[in-house]
Amino acid sequence: MEKTATLNLRINPEVKKSAENVLSQLGVPMATAIDIFLKQVALTGGIPFAVTLPKAPGNINADMMSVSQIRDMLSEGMSDIENDRVRPARKAFEQFRERRSDGSLSEERQK
Repeated sequence: MEKTATLNLRINPEVKKSAENVLSQLGVPMATAIDIFLKQVALTGGIPFAVTLPKAPGNINADMMSVSQIRDMLSEGMSDIENDRVRPARKAFEQFRERRSDGSLSEERQK
C-alpha cells in the first residue's frame, strides 16, 4: 500500500524522546510505529488498548474511604508535620534518584 498521506502533530518532547529511545531499541522507526497504531485502530474499531484511569489503592483513594478514615489520615499527616517527620518532595526525589543510580535501590528490592 502506497504511503502518500502526511500526518502533522504536536506532542510532548519528553514523550517523543522516550518513545524514540524504546523504538530505536526495537529497530522500529517512529513512522512505522504510528502506522501500526493507526492500522490497529482501523482493524479493532477503537483504540487498541484499554484507556482507563489508574486504580489507586483503597487506602489512599478518598472515594473509597469513610469520612472518619479521611479525618484519621489527615490527623496523622498533620501530626507528622507538627513532629517534623516530613521532608520536602524535592529532597525525597533526589535521594530516590541517587539510590536508583548507584544500584542501592535494586539491592533493597531483592532483600
